[in-house]
Amino acid sequence: MNTSSKLPLYGALGANLAIAIMKFIAAGISGSSAMVSEGIHSLVDTGNSLLLLLGLKKSQRPPDVSHPFGHGKELYFWSLIVAILIFAVGGGMSMYEGITHLQHPEPIEDPTLSYIVLGAAVVFEAIAWVMAYRTFQKSRVEKSFWKALRASKDPATFTVLFEDSAAIAGLVIAFIGVFLSNQTGNPVYDGVASIVIGAVLFLVSVLLVIESKGLLIGEGVSRGTLESIQKIATDDPAVARIAPPLTMHMGPFEVLLAIDVKFKSSLSATEIEAAIARLEKGILGSHPEVKRIFIEARSITVKGE
Repeated sequence: MNTSSKLPLYGALGANLAIAIMKFIAAGISGSSAMVSEGIHSLVDTGNSLLLLLGLKKSQRPPDVSHPFGHGKELYFWSLIVAILIFAVGGGMSMYEGITHLQHPEPIEDPTLSYIVLGAAVVFEAIAWVMAYRTFQKSRVEKSFWKALRASKDPATFTVLFEDSAAIAGLVIAFIGVFLSNQTGNPVYDGVASIVIGAVLFLVSVLLVIESKGLLIGEGVSRGTLESIQKIATDDPAVARIAPPLTMHMGPFEVLLAIDVKFKSSLSATEIEAAIARLEKGILGSHPEVKRIFIEARSITVKGE
Protein backbone atom coordinates (compact mmCIF):
# COMPACT_ATOMS: atom_id res chain seq x y z
CA MET A 1 0.00 0.00 0.00
CA ASN A 2 1.33 3.39 -0.96
CA THR A 3 1.50 5.38 2.29
CA SER A 4 1.34 8.69 0.39
CA SER A 5 -2.43 8.11 0.24
CA LYS A 6 -2.60 9.14 3.89
CA LEU A 7 -1.28 12.65 3.25
CA PRO A 8 -4.43 14.09 1.62
CA LEU A 9 -6.53 12.39 4.28
CA TYR A 10 -4.63 14.02 7.13
CA GLY A 11 -4.82 17.36 5.32
CA ALA A 12 -8.57 17.02 4.78
CA LEU A 13 -9.11 15.86 8.39
CA GLY A 14 -7.40 18.89 9.90
CA ALA A 15 -8.99 21.36 7.49
CA ASN A 16 -12.54 20.02 7.84
CA LEU A 17 -12.43 19.89 11.64
CA ALA A 18 -11.27 23.50 11.88
CA ILE A 19 -13.79 24.62 9.26
CA ALA A 20 -16.70 22.78 10.93
CA ILE A 21 -16.06 24.55 14.23
CA MET A 22 -15.87 27.96 12.53
CA LYS A 23 -19.04 27.34 10.50
CA PHE A 24 -21.14 26.32 13.49
CA ILE A 25 -19.97 29.38 15.44
CA ALA A 26 -20.86 31.62 12.48
CA ALA A 27 -24.22 29.87 12.06
CA GLY A 28 -25.05 30.33 15.73
CA ILE A 29 -24.30 34.06 15.57
CA SER A 30 -25.83 34.87 12.18
CA GLY A 31 -28.70 32.38 12.14
CA SER A 32 -27.85 31.32 8.58
CA SER A 33 -29.38 28.04 7.39
CA ALA A 34 -26.75 27.69 4.68
CA MET A 35 -24.00 28.01 7.29
CA VAL A 36 -25.60 25.24 9.38
CA SER A 37 -25.65 23.03 6.27
CA GLU A 38 -22.02 23.85 5.57
CA GLY A 39 -21.13 23.03 9.19
CA ILE A 40 -22.85 19.65 8.88
CA HIS A 41 -21.05 19.10 5.58
CA SER A 42 -17.63 19.75 7.13
CA LEU A 43 -18.43 17.60 10.17
CA VAL A 44 -19.41 14.70 7.89
CA ASP A 45 -16.22 15.18 5.86
CA THR A 46 -14.19 15.04 9.08
CA GLY A 47 -15.78 11.73 10.02
CA ASN A 48 -15.26 10.45 6.49
CA SER A 49 -11.52 11.14 6.66
CA LEU A 50 -11.34 9.15 9.89
CA LEU A 51 -13.22 6.24 8.29
CA LEU A 52 -10.90 6.22 5.27
CA LEU A 53 -7.86 6.27 7.55
CA LEU A 54 -9.39 3.30 9.38
CA GLY A 55 -9.92 1.58 6.04
CA LEU A 56 -6.30 2.22 5.05
CA LYS A 57 -5.05 0.72 8.30
CA LYS A 58 -7.23 -2.37 7.99
CA SER A 59 -6.37 -2.87 4.32
CA GLN A 60 -2.67 -3.13 5.17
CA ARG A 61 -3.12 -6.25 7.30
CA PRO A 62 -1.17 -9.23 5.93
CA PRO A 63 -2.90 -12.23 4.29
CA ASP A 64 -4.26 -14.94 6.57
CA VAL A 65 -6.11 -18.23 6.21
CA SER A 66 -9.49 -16.54 5.81
CA HIS A 67 -8.16 -13.87 3.43
CA PRO A 68 -5.33 -15.46 1.42
CA PHE A 69 -5.17 -12.50 -0.96
CA GLY A 70 -4.94 -9.96 1.83
CA HIS A 71 -7.34 -7.28 3.08
CA GLY A 72 -6.79 -4.63 0.38
CA LYS A 73 -10.47 -4.42 -0.54
CA GLU A 74 -11.34 -3.32 3.00
CA LEU A 75 -10.54 0.23 1.88
CA TYR A 76 -13.15 -0.08 -0.87
CA PHE A 77 -15.76 -1.12 1.70
CA TRP A 78 -15.08 1.92 3.88
CA SER A 79 -15.19 4.23 0.86
CA LEU A 80 -18.70 2.88 0.18
CA ILE A 81 -19.68 3.64 3.79
CA VAL A 82 -18.33 7.17 3.32
CA ALA A 83 -20.47 7.62 0.20
CA ILE A 84 -23.57 6.46 2.09
CA LEU A 85 -22.83 8.89 4.95
CA ILE A 86 -22.43 11.79 2.53
CA PHE A 87 -25.83 10.94 1.06
CA ALA A 88 -27.75 10.19 4.26
CA VAL A 89 -26.19 12.61 6.75
CA GLY A 90 -24.62 15.36 4.67
CA GLY A 91 -27.18 15.64 1.89
CA GLY A 92 -30.17 14.64 4.00
CA MET A 93 -29.48 17.06 6.85
CA SER A 94 -28.74 19.92 4.44
CA MET A 95 -32.03 19.31 2.64
CA TYR A 96 -33.90 19.12 5.96
CA GLU A 97 -32.29 22.31 7.24
CA GLY A 98 -33.12 24.15 4.01
CA ILE A 99 -36.74 23.01 3.92
CA THR A 100 -37.20 23.87 7.61
CA HIS A 101 -35.74 27.34 6.97
CA LEU A 102 -38.19 27.88 4.09
CA GLN A 103 -41.11 26.88 6.30
CA HIS A 104 -39.95 29.07 9.17
CA PRO A 105 -37.74 31.77 7.65
CA GLU A 106 -35.57 33.83 9.96
CA PRO A 107 -33.61 36.88 8.82
CA ILE A 108 -29.81 36.78 8.96
CA GLU A 109 -28.60 39.08 11.72
CA ASP A 110 -25.04 40.00 10.74
CA PRO A 111 -23.43 38.22 7.77
CA THR A 112 -19.94 39.64 8.41
CA LEU A 113 -18.73 36.66 10.41
CA SER A 114 -20.25 34.28 7.85
CA TYR A 115 -18.30 36.00 5.06
CA ILE A 116 -15.06 35.73 7.06
CA VAL A 117 -15.62 32.06 7.85
CA LEU A 118 -16.57 31.24 4.26
CA GLY A 119 -13.44 32.99 2.97
CA ALA A 120 -11.20 31.15 5.45
CA ALA A 121 -12.95 27.86 4.64
CA VAL A 122 -12.25 28.29 0.93
CA VAL A 123 -8.54 28.73 1.71
CA PHE A 124 -8.44 25.61 3.91
CA GLU A 125 -10.42 23.52 1.43
CA ALA A 126 -8.25 24.70 -1.46
CA ILE A 127 -5.09 23.65 0.41
CA ALA A 128 -6.58 20.19 1.13
CA TRP A 129 -7.69 19.89 -2.50
CA VAL A 130 -4.21 20.74 -3.80
CA MET A 131 -2.65 18.13 -1.48
CA ALA A 132 -5.04 15.48 -2.79
CA TYR A 133 -4.53 16.59 -6.39
CA ARG A 134 -0.74 16.33 -6.15
CA THR A 135 -1.03 12.79 -4.77
CA PHE A 136 -3.50 11.96 -7.54
CA GLN A 137 -1.12 13.32 -10.21
CA LYS A 138 1.64 10.90 -9.16
CA SER A 139 -0.40 7.90 -10.31
CA ARG A 140 -2.34 9.60 -13.11
CA VAL A 141 -2.27 7.86 -16.48
CA GLU A 142 -5.15 9.32 -18.48
CA LYS A 143 -4.74 12.80 -19.97
CA SER A 144 -8.33 13.79 -19.25
CA PHE A 145 -8.77 14.75 -15.59
CA TRP A 146 -12.27 13.22 -15.41
CA LYS A 147 -11.18 9.97 -17.07
CA ALA A 148 -8.14 9.80 -14.80
CA LEU A 149 -10.34 10.33 -11.74
CA ARG A 150 -12.70 7.58 -12.88
CA ALA A 151 -9.75 5.27 -13.57
CA SER A 152 -8.18 5.83 -10.13
CA LYS A 153 -8.24 2.81 -7.82
CA ASP A 154 -7.28 4.76 -4.69
CA PRO A 155 -10.39 5.85 -2.72
CA ALA A 156 -8.19 7.71 -0.22
CA THR A 157 -7.32 10.12 -3.03
CA PHE A 158 -10.37 10.34 -5.29
CA THR A 159 -12.82 10.53 -2.36
CA VAL A 160 -10.96 13.53 -0.92
CA LEU A 161 -10.93 15.17 -4.36
CA PHE A 162 -14.68 14.62 -4.73
CA GLU A 163 -15.39 15.83 -1.19
CA ASP A 164 -13.19 18.91 -1.42
CA SER A 165 -14.61 19.83 -4.83
CA ALA A 166 -18.12 19.54 -3.38
CA ALA A 167 -17.02 21.54 -0.34
CA ILE A 168 -15.70 24.42 -2.45
CA ALA A 169 -18.89 24.39 -4.54
CA GLY A 170 -20.95 24.37 -1.32
CA LEU A 171 -19.02 27.34 0.05
CA VAL A 172 -19.73 29.35 -3.09
CA ILE A 173 -23.43 28.43 -2.89
CA ALA A 174 -23.56 29.34 0.80
CA PHE A 175 -21.93 32.70 0.10
CA ILE A 176 -24.47 33.47 -2.63
CA GLY A 177 -27.36 32.46 -0.33
CA VAL A 178 -26.12 34.60 2.58
CA PHE A 179 -25.33 37.53 0.30
CA LEU A 180 -28.74 37.54 -1.45
CA SER A 181 -30.63 37.10 1.83
CA ASN A 182 -28.74 40.01 3.36
CA GLN A 183 -29.06 42.30 0.35
CA THR A 184 -32.75 41.64 -0.32
CA GLY A 185 -33.88 41.05 3.25
CA ASN A 186 -35.50 37.82 2.05
CA PRO A 187 -34.31 34.76 4.06
CA VAL A 188 -35.71 32.40 1.41
CA TYR A 189 -32.44 32.60 -0.54
CA ASP A 190 -30.56 31.22 2.44
CA GLY A 191 -32.90 28.23 2.68
CA VAL A 192 -32.67 27.58 -1.06
CA ALA A 193 -28.87 27.65 -0.81
CA SER A 194 -29.03 24.96 1.87
CA ILE A 195 -31.20 22.78 -0.38
CA VAL A 196 -28.82 23.23 -3.32
CA ILE A 197 -25.88 22.25 -1.09
CA GLY A 198 -27.79 19.09 -0.19
CA ALA A 199 -28.34 18.35 -3.90
CA VAL A 200 -24.59 18.75 -4.57
CA LEU A 201 -23.82 16.28 -1.78
CA PHE A 202 -26.37 13.82 -3.17
CA LEU A 203 -24.66 14.00 -6.57
CA VAL A 204 -21.18 13.47 -5.10
CA SER A 205 -22.37 10.53 -3.00
CA VAL A 206 -23.90 8.83 -6.06
CA LEU A 207 -20.63 9.21 -7.99
CA LEU A 208 -18.68 7.75 -5.06
CA VAL A 209 -21.11 4.83 -4.73
CA ILE A 210 -20.64 4.01 -8.42
CA GLU A 211 -16.84 4.11 -8.06
CA SER A 212 -16.83 2.06 -4.85
CA LYS A 213 -19.22 -0.53 -6.28
CA GLY A 214 -16.97 -1.13 -9.27
CA LEU A 215 -13.92 -1.62 -7.05
CA LEU A 216 -15.73 -3.89 -4.59
CA ILE A 217 -17.03 -6.30 -7.23
CA GLY A 218 -13.60 -6.42 -8.88
CA GLU A 219 -12.19 -3.99 -11.43
CA GLY A 220 -9.34 -4.87 -13.73
CA VAL A 221 -6.35 -2.73 -14.69
CA SER A 222 -6.57 0.08 -17.23
CA ARG A 223 -6.53 -0.68 -20.94
CA GLY A 224 -3.02 0.73 -21.29
CA THR A 225 -1.67 -1.51 -18.52
CA LEU A 226 -3.43 -4.54 -19.97
CA GLU A 227 -1.98 -3.89 -23.42
CA SER A 228 1.47 -3.50 -21.90
CA ILE A 229 1.18 -6.87 -20.12
CA GLN A 230 0.00 -8.51 -23.34
CA LYS A 231 2.95 -7.05 -25.25
CA ILE A 232 5.47 -8.25 -22.67
CA ALA A 233 4.04 -11.76 -22.92
CA THR A 234 3.68 -11.97 -26.71
CA ASP A 235 7.13 -10.46 -27.34
CA ASP A 236 8.80 -13.31 -25.48
CA PRO A 237 10.44 -15.67 -28.01
CA ALA A 238 9.12 -18.72 -26.18
CA VAL A 239 5.45 -17.71 -26.42
CA ALA A 240 3.26 -18.86 -29.31
CA ARG A 241 0.22 -16.88 -28.14
CA ILE A 242 -1.74 -16.00 -25.03
CA ALA A 243 -5.35 -15.80 -23.94
CA PRO A 244 -6.61 -12.38 -22.81
CA PRO A 245 -5.03 -11.71 -19.37
CA LEU A 246 -7.39 -11.61 -16.38
CA THR A 247 -6.70 -8.92 -13.80
CA MET A 248 -8.32 -7.65 -10.61
CA HIS A 249 -7.45 -4.85 -8.21
CA MET A 250 -7.18 -6.29 -4.71
CA GLY A 251 -6.28 -2.83 -3.44
CA PRO A 252 -5.23 0.57 -4.85
CA PHE A 253 -1.68 -0.62 -5.52
CA GLU A 254 -2.16 -4.40 -5.57
CA VAL A 255 -3.18 -6.32 -8.68
CA LEU A 256 -3.79 -10.02 -9.23
CA LEU A 257 -2.93 -11.33 -12.72
CA ALA A 258 -3.89 -14.68 -14.26
CA ILE A 259 -2.71 -15.50 -17.76
CA ASP A 260 -2.93 -18.61 -19.94
CA VAL A 261 0.10 -19.00 -22.19
CA LYS A 262 0.71 -21.39 -25.07
CA PHE A 263 4.43 -21.94 -25.44
CA LYS A 264 6.09 -23.14 -28.61
CA SER A 265 5.82 -26.91 -28.93
CA SER A 266 9.55 -27.32 -29.51
CA LEU A 267 10.44 -26.16 -26.00
CA SER A 268 11.50 -28.51 -23.23
CA ALA A 269 10.07 -28.41 -19.73
CA THR A 270 13.20 -26.65 -18.49
CA GLU A 271 12.93 -24.02 -21.21
CA ILE A 272 9.25 -23.43 -20.41
CA GLU A 273 10.11 -23.04 -16.73
CA ALA A 274 12.76 -20.45 -17.62
CA ALA A 275 10.30 -18.64 -19.90
CA ILE A 276 7.71 -18.44 -17.11
CA ALA A 277 10.31 -16.96 -14.75
CA ARG A 278 11.29 -14.49 -17.48
CA LEU A 279 7.69 -13.43 -18.04
CA GLU A 280 7.10 -12.88 -14.33
CA LYS A 281 10.26 -10.81 -14.04
CA GLY A 282 9.34 -8.71 -17.09
CA ILE A 283 5.80 -8.02 -15.90
CA LEU A 284 6.86 -7.21 -12.33
CA GLY A 285 9.61 -4.93 -13.59
CA SER A 286 7.22 -2.87 -15.70
CA HIS A 287 4.21 -3.08 -13.40
CA PRO A 288 5.21 -3.30 -9.72
CA GLU A 289 1.55 -3.02 -8.71
CA VAL A 290 1.09 -6.61 -9.95
CA LYS A 291 1.76 -8.48 -6.71
CA ARG A 292 0.54 -11.96 -7.69
CA ILE A 293 0.98 -13.64 -11.07
CA PHE A 294 -0.53 -16.98 -12.06
CA ILE A 295 0.80 -18.24 -15.39
CA GLU A 296 -0.69 -21.45 -16.71
CA ALA A 297 0.97 -23.16 -19.63
CA ARG A 298 -1.61 -25.06 -21.63
CA SER A 299 -3.15 -25.42 -25.05
CA ILE A 300 -5.32 -22.48 -26.06
CA THR A 301 -8.10 -23.14 -28.53
CA VAL A 302 -8.73 -20.34 -30.98
CA LYS A 303 -11.89 -20.16 -33.13
CA GLY A 304 -11.26 -21.16 -36.71
CA GLU A 305 -8.46 -23.61 -35.87
